[in-house]
Amino acid sequence: MRIIAGRWRGHRIQAPPGRRTRPTTDRVREAWMSALQPELPGARVLDLYAGSGALGLETLSRGAAHATFVERSAGALRALQSNIEKLGAQAQSEVVRADALAYAARLEPHVYDLALADPPYGEGHATALAELFLARRFARWLWLEHGASERLPQLDGARTRRYGDTALTSIPAPS
Repeated sequence: MRIIAGRWRGHRIQAPPGRRTRPTTDRVREAWMSALQPELPGARVLDLYAGSGALGLETLSRGAAHATFVERSAGALRALQSNIEKLGAQAQSEVVRADALAYAARLEPHVYDLALADPPYGEGHATALAELFLARRFARWLWLEHGASERLPQLDGARTRRYGDTALTSIPAPS
């Protein structure tokens, strides 16, 4: 895996060990970040189900001010810490070892500008997070990667883009 654009463009980052973590492909990450680019300068970003941290690190590379990475797997946390250190992103990063849904449930409204999430496919995490977002509004905007076959609840203003078996859904915070 590598950082696609910005100040760390081309830098390789470590993937977590094992098959439990499914990294976002470069193609999907590029499309995702291109769509987010206007929102990134100075943004406070929440990377839920962070894994290697590729999503949050990509936002920092492209101008976000700070990223909070939430991950519970010890192996993924080791890879994430290594990637943050390799890029020298410690001052702009916070790593939280926690369950992503439980962490997000404790947040106040609009604590973050952007929340990005790449939960495990087929386990209902994307739907649960979308429903939690409607109740808690912990960011101005939530972007979810999920299996294309997973149907999220009806969400005002939501927009879904499909990339093969993967879908990206953007959800603005309800007013």
